[in-house]
Amino acid sequence: MKWVRVKSRMLAGVAYNAEWRHLYLRFRSGDVYCYRDVPIERYEELLAAGSKGQYCRQHIFNRFRYDRVHRVLSTAS
Repeated sequence: MKWVRVKSRMLAGVAYNAEWRHLYLRFRSGDVYCYRDVPIERYEELLAAGSKGQYCRQHIFNRFRYDRVHRVLSTAS
Protein backbone atom coordinates (compact mmCIF):
# COMPACT_ATOMS: atom_id res chain seq x y z
CA MET A 1 0.00 0.00 0.00
CA LYS A 2 1.43 3.34 -1.07
CA TRP A 3 0.51 6.70 0.45
CA VAL A 4 -0.19 9.53 -1.97
CA ARG A 5 0.33 13.07 -0.73
CA VAL A 6 -2.53 15.35 -1.72
CA LYS A 7 -3.10 19.09 -1.84
CA SER A 8 -5.92 19.67 0.57
CA ARG A 9 -6.73 21.78 3.59
CA MET A 10 -8.29 18.70 5.22
CA LEU A 11 -6.14 15.76 4.10
CA ALA A 12 -2.39 15.14 4.11
CA GLY A 13 -2.50 11.83 2.23
CA VAL A 14 -4.57 8.93 0.99
CA ALA A 15 -3.85 5.25 0.39
CA TYR A 16 -5.83 2.32 -0.97
CA ASN A 17 -5.60 -1.43 -0.42
CA ALA A 18 -7.25 -2.98 -3.49
CA GLU A 19 -7.28 -6.52 -2.07
CA TRP A 20 -9.28 -5.49 1.01
CA ARG A 21 -11.02 -2.45 -0.60
CA HIS A 22 -9.84 -0.24 2.25
CA LEU A 23 -9.39 3.49 1.76
CA TYR A 24 -7.06 5.20 4.23
CA LEU A 25 -7.30 8.92 4.85
CA ARG A 26 -4.58 10.77 6.76
CA PHE A 27 -5.93 14.06 8.03
CA ARG A 28 -3.81 17.15 8.66
CA SER A 29 -4.51 16.66 12.38
CA GLY A 30 -2.51 13.41 12.25
CA ASP A 31 -5.55 11.14 12.53
CA VAL A 32 -5.67 8.18 10.15
CA TYR A 33 -9.00 6.53 9.33
CA CYS A 34 -9.69 3.36 7.39
CA TYR A 35 -12.90 3.25 5.33
CA ARG A 36 -14.02 -0.28 4.43
CA ASP A 37 -15.56 -1.76 1.26
CA VAL A 38 -14.74 1.31 -0.82
CA PRO A 39 -14.74 0.64 -4.59
CA ILE A 40 -11.48 1.52 -6.33
CA GLU A 41 -13.44 3.98 -8.49
CA ARG A 42 -14.08 6.11 -5.38
CA TYR A 43 -10.35 6.17 -4.64
CA GLU A 44 -9.54 7.18 -8.21
CA GLU A 45 -12.25 9.84 -8.21
CA LEU A 46 -10.91 11.21 -4.91
CA LEU A 47 -7.41 11.54 -6.36
CA ALA A 48 -8.81 13.37 -9.40
CA ALA A 49 -11.16 15.65 -7.44
CA GLY A 50 -10.43 19.37 -7.39
CA SER A 51 -11.50 19.55 -3.74
CA LYS A 52 -10.57 16.43 -1.78
CA GLY A 53 -12.51 17.56 1.29
CA GLN A 54 -15.68 18.25 -0.65
CA TYR A 55 -15.39 14.89 -2.43
CA CYS A 56 -15.01 13.09 0.91
CA ARG A 57 -18.01 14.89 2.40
CA GLN A 58 -20.18 13.97 -0.60
CA HIS A 59 -18.98 10.43 -1.39
CA ILE A 60 -17.02 8.90 1.52
CA PHE A 61 -18.07 10.20 4.95
CA ASN A 62 -21.27 8.62 6.30
CA ARG A 63 -21.38 6.18 3.38
CA PHE A 64 -18.79 3.59 4.40
CA ARG A 65 -17.93 1.88 7.68
CA TYR A 66 -14.74 3.22 9.18
CA ASP A 67 -12.28 2.87 12.05
CA ARG A 68 -9.74 5.25 13.45
CA VAL A 69 -6.39 3.59 12.86
CA HIS A 70 -4.08 5.89 14.80
CA ARG A 71 -2.92 9.41 15.30
CA VAL A 72 0.53 10.61 14.28
CA LEU A 73 1.83 13.10 16.82
CA SER A 74 4.18 15.76 15.61
CA THR A 75 7.23 16.45 17.73
CA ALA A 76 9.03 19.74 18.16
CA SER A 77 12.67 19.70 17.07
